Amino acid sequence: MSTDDPTQTADPEAVERALRAGLEDFELDDEDRALLDAEGLLDDDGEPYAPAPVVAIIGRPNVGKSTLVNRILGRREAVVEDVPGVTRDRVAYDGEWTGRRFTLVDTGGWEIDATGIHLRVAEQAEIAVELADAVMFVVDATVGATDADEAVVKMLRRSGKPVVLVANKVDDQRTEADAAALWNLGLGQPWPVSALHGRGSGDVLDALLEVLPEKSAVDAYARGGPRRVALLGRPNVGKSSMLNKLTGTDRVVVDDVAGTTRDPVDEVVELAGRTWRFVDTAGIRRRVHQTRGADFYASLRTQTALEKAEVAVVLVDASDRIAEQDVRVIQQVIDTGRSLVIAYNKWDLTDEERRHFLEREIERDLVQVPWAPRVNVSARTGRHLEKLVPALDRALESWETRISTGRLNAFLGEIVAAHPHPVRGGKQPRILFATQAGTRPPRFVLFASGFIEAGYRRFVERRLREEFGFEGTPIEISVRVREKRRNRR
Repeated sequence: MSTDDPTQTADPEAVERALRAGLEDFELDDEDRALLDAEGLLDDDGEPYAPAPVVAIIGRPNVGKSTLVNRILGRREAVVEDVPGVTRDRVAYDGEWTGRRFTLVDTGGWEIDATGIHLRVAEQAEIAVELADAVMFVVDATVGATDADEAVVKMLRRSGKPVVLVANKVDDQRTEADAAALWNLGLGQPWPVSALHGRGSGDVLDALLEVLPEKSAVDAYARGGPRRVALLGRPNVGKSSMLNKLTGTDRVVVDDVAGTTRDPVDEVVELAGRTWRFVDTAGIRRRVHQTRGADFYASLRTQTALEKAEVAVVLVDASDRIAEQDVRVIQQVIDTGRSLVIAYNKWDLTDEERRHFLEREIERDLVQVPWAPRVNVSARTGRHLEKLVPALDRALESWETRISTGRLNAFLGEIVAAHPHPVRGGKQPRILFATQAGTRPPRFVLFASGFIEAGYRRFVERRLREEFGFEGTPIEISVRVREKRRNRR
């Protein structure tokens, strides 16, 4: 960050213009220029952020929707079984074909005259169509169009969404005639595919990309809907008790035996007049690679639940000493890039002496997260659970905060002028320019004339938090070292 006069002006836009002009004296690659041209807001792949288009996979039960999802993803992600109705909820996955990204939504089988849980499944499928940019309608070519398929066609026509008709289970040329018979559905060309063996999958994906917009018009899975909250912590810390108290029901089995919860359990909760989606997860015992059997898979499912969440509430047993497991769970949230609230549970079991020692333990063991909101609660009695909401709101707001490039550089200019980077090897690296590369969590890129030490990066992060808040969210800071252009004659 230059300390010349232009950076000391009070006008952030003037600072930005001066520093951008100065950057032209340095070697910049195409990725650098894309970052600067996008005004900082890039996705995880370094591309300008745009919500990925959404594709809903629709069809009656057992036609091979989840098998097709796995084929498109190139891995066994969706649960597949010969029993109809294995998939019940909408499940979103990140897919890609020939460099185009999209969100793939697997749904439960759609049936006419559905009742009970099957009615809920059908409703979820209809919602998936409503929130999609395009639909892949899967039909079993060996069975042909059924009354249920005809009903799906009517539903799809009402939606007005572009539809790609997938004639599945066409394993060889002999069954291609079965696929051709599906022209009668009136949805255009049926694409013969064997989701199990991969036959024809490339052709149907090419057809999908022709009707898929470049960016989503709905963006339902990245933004919107109830905020997603994961309850994490070591075993027996009270996660299931908290979910039961929040829902007002015995939604989850609670027992003094640690490890009662194996699978993530999610529930929609009304809290402070708003709707939230809370997910109770299996207690994290130790590092995933050190676990075996059911504990191993429970740990993996907990990590998946965390990645699907927007904010994590890490429960810590206030009545017991802070353990290495507590620190590890908090670090897992930070590494995943989710916003964070720490809830000190079983507060009703602590006395003044224990609270005194707890404060000392927090200062010693949780020194890396002084920015995380703290809430003292009792899941058993419900004490202070309402205080979760302001803490969650602060963490989520910080997680999505974006600072203008001009304001960011004006601020950094002030702190670098007052506290320049130490001289190393006879050279003093300068921060040339800074931009925010993304949100959720906030990611910053510093262009510098030399290597910026880890200690100075921590100093920059601390000052960013002091100036802009960022309470409850991790911050990612990366540095791009760029050398001055050589004069070419």
